[in-house]
Amino acid sequence: MIKQAYILLMAGVMMVGCGNGKKNIVAEATPAGPEFSADSAFMFCQQQCDFGPRTMNSEAHEQCGQWIVEKFQGYGMKVTEQRATLKGFDGTPLLSNNIIAQYQPDKEQRIMICAHWDSRPWADNDPDEANHTKPVMAANDGASGVGVMLEIARLLQADTCSLPVGVDFVCFDAEDWGSHDDNDSWALGAQHWAKEFKVHSSNLKPRYGILLDMVGGQGARFYQEAYSKYYANHVVKRVWKAAAVAGYSSCFPQEDGGGVTDDHVPVNEVAGIPCIDIINYYPDCEQSSFGPTWHTIHDDMAHLDRNTLKAVGQTLIQVLYTE
Repeated sequence: MIKQAYILLMAGVMMVGCGNGKKNIVAEATPAGPEFSADSAFMFCQQQCDFGPRTMNSEAHEQCGQWIVEKFQGYGMKVTEQRATLKGFDGTPLLSNNIIAQYQPDKEQRIMICAHWDSRPWADNDPDEANHTKPVMAANDGASGVGVMLEIARLLQADTCSLPVGVDFVCFDAEDWGSHDDNDSWALGAQHWAKEFKVHSSNLKPRYGILLDMVGGQGARFYQEAYSKYYANHVVKRVWKAAAVAGYSSCFPQEDGGGVTDDHVPVNEVAGIPCIDIINYYPDCEQSSFGPTWHTIHDDMAHLDRNTLKAVGQTLIQVLYTE
């Protein structure tokens, strides 16, 4: 996911939103909304992986993209495909497709939930150098975020009580074709989407966005990402409070996790939409702070955890149903 290790921001940025030091204080509230099915979300992740690694310009990528479109359409969403040929850091033309699915597209008040759906073509963080040229299955680093969004879309369609807001599900493409020597080479689909959004001012602007990145890893915890706090601290507070009310405060610690170059950066900086990043952070993992399977051939379904999917999905349901 995040095309680089967690980094510390300058002191002034890190001070934003630190508050008075109080933690885990949740106003009186009760769980809201339908029950998020971890089994269903897990199935959606499996179905994506069944296509194989969804690397750019591959047949698996094209087939999975059309499957995602059809799934959202099947849940009554208005779906738009934003196709573009983007240029990779190595000059490769990338046939990109950002998939936008809208629930209640006519609602003026909107919330955005997003994730990337492509796979990294190189397992360049694998402990075995022989695997560095192999593609990543991306069960966690890609499929998990889309799986959570599809389960939410399914629940929204099944619910007879419509939300007072619309929801924009955005599946960003070309996120993981990046070089560790160039931060701008990551999140190419999100960069393109943000530029297009800025130009087309007639678009209804979401009040805020929530990016899901690697939200299904075993033992994952979601610390508060620094760019999220800098650009959208009010959204961070809302989401972490929702996690506590839903019963998942242990998965969402009230602690800083550092800053990450990810899809939410152009959403904030270019599109002007306050957007946070829910992303796993493993502070004690020697191999990577993104966890032991990040950019390895072991990012597969065997290392995906239903409990993690449940924690993230139920938290988002809590957020949406308390709007």
